[in-house]
Amino acid sequence: MPGLDKTGPAGMGAGTGRGMGPCCGRTGRGYGWGMGARRFFTKKEEAELLKEEAEALEEELKAVKERISEIENQK
Repeated sequence: MPGLDKTGPAGMGAGTGRGMGPCCGRTGRGYGWGMGARRFFTKKEEAELLKEEAEALEEELKAVKERISEIENQK
């Protein structure tokens, strides 16, 4: 949440991100929708949010695979 101003990603409100921040009430890796599951989105908005989530997960997976490769190459 930029600036901790409770606007969430793209100004859509707290808990609408990947569940990584303080609004979701969890620590560590989030569970996707956080408290945002209570919101009502149009199909277009939901599709856009899901695309953003997929991109974020792909980036995270890429970073994990790169780290695994680094560790294996150090052996």
